Amino acid sequence: MDKPRVVLGVSGGIAAYKACELLRRLTESGHDVRVVPTDSALHFVGAATWSALSGNPVSTEVWDSVHEVPHVRIGQHADLVVVAPATADMLAKAAHGLADDLLTNTLLTARCPVVFAPAMHTEMWEHPATQENVATLRRRGAVVIEPAVGRLTGVDTGKGRLPDPAEIFEVCRRVLARGVTEPDLTGRHVVVSAGGTREPLDPVRFLGNRSSGKQGYALARTAAARGARVTLIAANTGMPDPAGVDVVQVGTAVQLREAVLKAAADADAVVMAAAVADFRPAAYAAGKIKKKDGQDPEPIVLVRNPDILAEISADRARPGQVVVGFAAETDDVLANGRAKLARKGCDLLVVNEVGERKTFGSEENEAVVLGADGSETPVPYGPKEALAETVWDLVAGRLS
Repeated sequence: MDKPRVVLGVSGGIAAYKACELLRRLTESGHDVRVVPTDSALHFVGAATWSALSGNPVSTEVWDSVHEVPHVRIGQHADLVVVAPATADMLAKAAHGLADDLLTNTLLTARCPVVFAPAMHTEMWEHPATQENVATLRRRGAVVIEPAVGRLTGVDTGKGRLPDPAEIFEVCRRVLARGVTEPDLTGRHVVVSAGGTREPLDPVRFLGNRSSGKQGYALARTAAARGARVTLIAANTGMPDPAGVDVVQVGTAVQLREAVLKAAADADAVVMAAAVADFRPAAYAAGKIKKKDGQDPEPIVLVRNPDILAEISADRARPGQVVVGFAAETDDVLANGRAKLARKGCDLLVVNEVGERKTFGSEENEAVVLGADGSETPVPYGPKEALAETVWDLVAGRLS
């Protein structure tokens, strides 16, 4: 079978060198990649490098190989176009339909999904002109990944950093897998919680759980690839930030509640995939609790944590907001799941069986998604991103 055909557009920013890593991941995973740089991009990485890494010719001009009509053919034959980095200038040209080089011509002729990975200084990203251009591109169906926060050129730090190439690759892979040109979550803001809360007992100990956060991260990555603006509330995961996702780090259930309520204020959907501790120690010891010879330890008194899922389900921040919960069960999985769905009042509840070697920390999952309308959607054992896609399919259907 033919390899999926990807056009990698590279515009003239210092982050152009990172596109080499994205190119390597695309080619090594079986994609046929044609690199189309701008003239400015060649000041950072030369044409010989792009050609050697991709195995395809490289040009910036519409006048090269004119008999092949490259300014039309490259975009027409592509299965995906990804521009990384996408400078403010490139976003402006794409939004206004300018076509003064091979890359901008390719963008105009492409009828496949298009992904932009912006990289620029914070002031340029936040400028109203750039934000309007981004909104225009998203409205037309392009996936514009939110830039990361971190070190920029020189001593500057802020939002505008190119996301990690490995995370951009994950977005591209998911967009290609879906094969649709108009992402169904474009214009939507979704909130996802992930990981497991930790409730401090003393400076070195805590009550926690086995959740790794992998399912929540799969939900966040998948939503970003479907065009959503994503806020990820991450509790003790230790994983790199997904591309195009705003990440809020929290530790305890109380901190997670505060972050979820704040982010949910303007959210179209909230997916509570985090494993939130039901209880926390009633008292926190300022110093490490010592064991004493011949004495049993003092009992640990627990108090209830807030029920975040029930709270946001009962008091929706906006009309039509969809709320999804997760139920980790060890026995009577479906019966307990149905009871929890009724008790929590959410729209969907993802029910899965967990244990020491089941679900937690695994790359795979198996679940049944229960709906408040009585529906049941089984998801067979497979990658966690497959479950994520099913959840967003059900959410998108309710939002529309």
